[in-house]
Amino acid sequence: MADIQQLRTQLAISLGTITGLRSAKEIPDNPNPPVAIVQLSRVEYHMDFKNGMSEYTFQVQVIVGRQDDRTAQRKLDAYCSSDSDSSVKGAIESNRTLGGYAYDCVVTEMSSYGTVLINDTYYLAAEFAVRVLAS
Repeated sequence: MADIQQLRTQLAISLGTITGLRSAKEIPDNPNPPVAIVQLSRVEYHMDFKNGMSEYTFQVQVIVGRQDDRTAQRKLDAYCSSDSDSSVKGAIESNRTLGGYAYDCVVTEMSSYGTVLINDTYYLAAEFAVRVLAS
């Protein structure tokens, strides 16, 4: 079975290549935006004979501050774009084997774009689903 910590670490490293975006491989108590937080959401075992492969689904939540609503939305839009320099999809898929720990890694969707409340503060956020195939 793949080392979940290594998969999570490699995803955070990929996200850290986006200029100005912090990345967290573990869920912080007090996020410091802009930040991308990598979370494991599910594992499907026995994808191949003799348990040779599993499918890991990670959720990457990108949070930006809302000091200025227009600026926050434009920043989040850039993270959601598939082809901008700030693209979450582009950053993750630039390292599809996650440093050799996975067979493949793709961002399958972006969802939940909107306002979130964390510790009595409102932020703007989006969530990305990342599918990782690994043994």
